[in-house]
Amino acid sequence: MKNQEYAIVDIETTGGNATHSRITEIAIIIHDGEKVIDRWETLVNPEKDIPPAIFALTGITNEMVSDAPVFDLISDKVFELLSDRIFVAHNVNFDYSFVRHELERAGLKWTAKKLCTVRAARKIRPGLLSYSLGRLCDSLDIHLDNRHRAGGDADATAILFSRLLEWDTDKEMDKMIKKTAPDQRLPPNLPKEDFELLPEKPGVYYFYDEHNKVIYVGKAVNLKKRVASHFSGHKITPQRQNFLREIYAITFEVCGTELMALLLECTEIKKLWPVHNKALKRFEPKFGLFEYEARNGYRYLAVGKLAKNQNCIETFDTIYGGINLLQDLAKQFDLDQRFCKYGSLTDGVFSAQSEIIPLPEMEYHNDQVQAAIDFHVNNRSSFAIIDKGRNNEERSCIWVEKGHFYGMGYLDTDVAINDLTEIRDYVTPYHSNQYITELLCSFAQKYPAKVRILIEESH
Repeated sequence: MKNQEYAIVDIETTGGNATHSRITEIAIIIHDGEKVIDRWETLVNPEKDIPPAIFALTGITNEMVSDAPVFDLISDKVFELLSDRIFVAHNVNFDYSFVRHELERAGLKWTAKKLCTVRAARKIRPGLLSYSLGRLCDSLDIHLDNRHRAGGDADATAILFSRLLEWDTDKEMDKMIKKTAPDQRLPPNLPKEDFELLPEKPGVYYFYDEHNKVIYVGKAVNLKKRVASHFSGHKITPQRQNFLREIYAITFEVCGTELMALLLECTEIKKLWPVHNKALKRFEPKFGLFEYEARNGYRYLAVGKLAKNQNCIETFDTIYGGINLLQDLAKQFDLDQRFCKYGSLTDGVFSAQSEIIPLPEMEYHNDQVQAAIDFHVNNRSSFAIIDKGRNNEERSCIWVEKGHFYGMGYLDTDVAINDLTEIRDYVTPYHSNQYITELLCSFAQKYPAKVRILIEESH
């Protein structure tokens, strides 16, 4: 680290993301690897109001920045101070994204090698209770004035940086500064060891927050490559910045195939409902086909909205899918349309005009309703999907029971299956939904060689 200079930076902003927020204060301290050789700071007019919550944190008011220069007027000075120097900050990606974005707005293209003092402190002084700047300064007996102001935080970070240089006998920061160092791209609170443990195999990964709660579940063909993709690039959306700051740990589960990883991802999202999973939550079925007996003794079939954890005969993404099935069943089993309801459940109340037409004989009608239900339920095939396992000593197996996902697991290659239903004993049961059912049916059609159909129930 000799003959190298560092720009230690801290900023205050109007919010948490560089796209919609602006810098209100910036401090840059130049360090030559042994001592501070220059220091500069200024308030910045963000050209927008400072939210009350930010004022409460920093003490910076709209009045304080009203006469301050806008960033465009200081951009050349910032660029000069940062050029050809390593960019150092506590939680470096936050400050770096704002400064880079503001320089780009001013028409200046700038990149730099980065050094995060959060990650450096974790390596050089492991085992501390917290690595936030305030707690870290308390632990290491670093005096911190003007907390949450750019100058005060930058001064404290400079002292911390000097201490880390003294303690860094294993040259950890040299390794971190190398542009190819992978942990420089990791979120600041994520231990490098969690990332290094990830294999290059299919599976499901879990991100945890500081309270050990799962905040994201994802699937991958290559776990290490997929997780690394979350941390690469220069996107500066608020969602991504908040997401990365909240990741404190990663665990994973290896799966035999991408399909098994996808199924496990779906079921885990439904079970854990992580805050940062959005896409698969949309695939929850919204409508169902129900059967009920009214006070008049007649059995009804109805399509209506599906409440959470409500049981039904079949689920649908749209009400039209349910109506089409109900109409097909009514036609095939000659059901009186008065007992087929769409959109709401009623209790056997007929209009005066409908009473002109005699009702069907109750026992016969109810038997036909049951026949329609049995036909729909039993008309679906049971089958297994057999594929490669997690290693050469096993096979993966997925069991579909009468058209619905039952479970999945692994079989040793030396296990002989005489009856396909025996596979049920080797799989772990999981909850199904329409999205998973459609995935499995599509896969079975695309890869018939991997499918074993239970002949007695096939049609």
